[in-house]
Amino acid sequence: MAKRDYYEVLGVAKDASSQEMKKAYRRLAMKYHPDRNPGDAAAEARFKEANEAYEVLTDSQKRSAYDRFGHSAVDGSAGGSGFSSGSSFGSIFEDVFGDIFSDGHSSRSHAQRGSDLRYNLELDLEDAVKGANPKIRIPALANCHQCDGSGARKGSDIIDCVQCGGLGQVTARQGFFSIQQTCPRCRGEGKVISEPCPTCRGQGRVEEQKTLSVKIPPGVDSGDRIRLAGQGEAGPHGGPSGDLYVQIQVRKHKIFTREGEHLFCEVPISFVDATLGGELEIPTLDGRLNLKIPAETQTGKTFRIRGRGVDVSQVRGSGVGDLYCKVVVETPVRLSKKQKDLLREFAQESQDNQSPKQARWFEGVRNFFDNISQGASR
Repeated sequence: MAKRDYYEVLGVAKDASSQEMKKAYRRLAMKYHPDRNPGDAAAEARFKEANEAYEVLTDSQKRSAYDRFGHSAVDGSAGGSGFSSGSSFGSIFEDVFGDIFSDGHSSRSHAQRGSDLRYNLELDLEDAVKGANPKIRIPALANCHQCDGSGARKGSDIIDCVQCGGLGQVTARQGFFSIQQTCPRCRGEGKVISEPCPTCRGQGRVEEQKTLSVKIPPGVDSGDRIRLAGQGEAGPHGGPSGDLYVQIQVRKHKIFTREGEHLFCEVPISFVDATLGGELEIPTLDGRLNLKIPAETQTGKTFRIRGRGVDVSQVRGSGVGDLYCKVVVETPVRLSKKQKDLLREFAQESQDNQSPKQARWFEGVRNFFDNISQGASR
């Protein structure tokens, strides 16, 4: 029986790339594999036919000969099984299905980078604004000093795994399929330790507490993160260490609140100072400052003091913020009889225009009720 054209078998054009042929072969192999079609001789024949076509067309020399002379040029090498003497279905399977079934280990794994770590650091507002250099203590996996990270006792050998022959993989066969899996003995390393290090028990790493000094630049805020390169966990098999990320959290302050580069605070003032005016001493992060309160200041009035906020030039690129002081008029408490009498006398002497907001509010209330009464009488 005449053989079908190999390109027709795979369903690809004659100028198809190797990737296109791989995709076509994968589809056919999954469709016609005998394990999926038990007892179906036709499916088994189509499966072998696809194997033969793929084996020839993915070999550049065989493909060139086939394109020039047809089946007669490759029948001697392809044979009835569809595989040449230098090829096997296992190698074709690995080429086509390796990206699905392989776990990424094709040989002994290389040294790997260690894990990154995170440390949550709480700071007072003063330290966050001005900068600091605190010391932190963290637990981390470090290279074992006894074995220099190898995991083997000094003087002992690290030998090839006898189960996989040093490849890190073993082959499991299921019918026509040949699946490569990570070697269970060496776990993909290809090597085994004859005598484990007694300190790290063959792991190559031990847990240590290490103390680090962290340079906090001025102007940091909650949510900012500082990276300390190479201060994370040591990598397996002597690999490079990961990084340590210090996450900043600024504690709540008793006086100031912060929004970006600006600071805010509330300043209680007496009824007398609000009425007659005066000068108050207020705190800033740089020391004390005198704030002039004009006469007739109302509660809630906010004073802006330029340049007394947070310098964020090192962490944000902008300049220095401002300090906003909101005055709150405090009602006097625990008055003596004389003080109460003086306030009553003051109230009698007061005129409506001395409390303009209050007068406007009561006028609005009267108009509100007048409108309700007029609507009800209609």
